[in-house]
Amino acid sequence: QVQLVESGGGLVQAGGSLRLSCAASGRIFLYAMGWFRQAPGKEREIVAAISWSGSSTSYADSVKGRFTISRDSAKDTVYLQMNSLKPDDTAVYYCAGKKTFISTIDESEYDTWGQGTQVTVSS
Repeated sequence: QVQLVESGGGLVQAGGSLRLSCAASGRIFLYAMGWFRQAPGKEREIVAAISWSGSSTSYADSVKGRFTISRDSAKDTVYLQMNSLKPDDTAVYYCAGKKTFISTIDESEYDTWGQGTQVTVSS
């Protein structure tokens, strides 16, 4: 069973940037991957998803144009570059994966999850 470990979270001022990383303990070459987030008192929501090949990406409307998901298959790592951060982006960010050729934004489709990393954006 592949394990996922997120890193790169922290405290940043509004307008700043962070890059989250999700490192896998095994090969995730055939995995569709996603980033999700959960703010206090809110349900977990999709942020971005990427197909196994990296050729297809999807984003939540709230982050389009600001966040970029990417993957490095040689390193079995997925990234989330977050620019122009806003206080509303404050949340715990989770990496998730599923061994499938089909990219998905449906949280219920993912079966492998990381422990999460906190992102706090101050105004």
